[in-house]
Amino acid sequence: MSEQQQPPRRVTLKDVAKLAGVSHQTVSRAINDKGEIDPETRRRVLDAARELNYRPSRFARGLVSPGATTLGLIVSDVENPFFPELIAGVIEAAEERGWQVLISSTQNRDAREPELIRTLAAQADVVIGYLSAPDATLTAAAEGLPLVVLGRAVDEPAFGAVEVDTDVGVRAAIAHLVSRGHRAIGMIDCADDGTPDRRPAFHAAMAGHGLPVADDAISGGTLTVEGGETAFVRLRAARPDITAVFTFNDLMALGVYRAARRLGVRIPEDCAVIGFDGLPLGELIDPPLTSVYLDKRRMGAIAVTEAARLLSGEPAGRALLPVRLIVRGSA
Repeated sequence: MSEQQQPPRRVTLKDVAKLAGVSHQTVSRAINDKGEIDPETRRRVLDAARELNYRPSRFARGLVSPGATTLGLIVSDVENPFFPELIAGVIEAAEERGWQVLISSTQNRDAREPELIRTLAAQADVVIGYLSAPDATLTAAAEGLPLVVLGRAVDEPAFGAVEVDTDVGVRAAIAHLVSRGHRAIGMIDCADDGTPDRRPAFHAAMAGHGLPVADDAISGGTLTVEGGETAFVRLRAARPDITAVFTFNDLMALGVYRAARRLGVRIPEDCAVIGFDGLPLGELIDPPLTSVYLDKRRMGAIAVTEAARLLSGEPAGRALLPVRLIVRGSA
């Protein structure tokens, strides 16, 4: 068949998106008459579809139920006790809106984030994720897919975000330790690339009390019990004078407990410990863990609200999740 005899190329959803000046997910929502979309945006999309004589394929129409909004959720590890509460908050808030939720895990392999975003782009209208990749990487993978990033700040104006008020939490933790007479305070930090950085907040909080922070007062490890254990052993060897530690998260704090028992270090008599996240398991150990608490369910609910903003065509929002210090027996 000659070039002149070739049948015309089928108009695609992306063709309509380009003409209407929106993402292809927005076109899908408008054509399938889903909620959470601005009426003017829907009108512009439908006008573009009529102009191009666009007809959705049977496959595309069968991906989801008519009228249903699908939210994709990406977490790094479903076995990490931080995430079940977050997932529950997302599901509960999504169900209140009549949305369906697809859950994916990177299995602690950050390099999988772009792949999962691209996979969900074919199935979901919007994605919420605990993501560590740079904004540019996420933007390239999303290709216009509405995206809400959890737990850290973002610079990409198209992304929604739910940040944690880390500075307030760290200041409260250090102020509590200082009030108990501690001056030599160390930090068990996260060594993973792309993880929200709490070290500046620690430095600032210490400086606020006139306390210097030497390089050997901070020991890094993976975001696991084992990572906290290894980091504390290293910190204790370098700085046996340290009488209190602030840990990046509660899992690492559990590692500190395990290392302390092995080293014969008493908590809190020899070394006080404060975690971050406020996991329920902190109440079950002896002594119970003092921790900066953040409401994971509320974070999930706020993220769904930010996702709804994006789907309705509103500008991306930046929500801040408050935190508070829960004082127990470890500090």
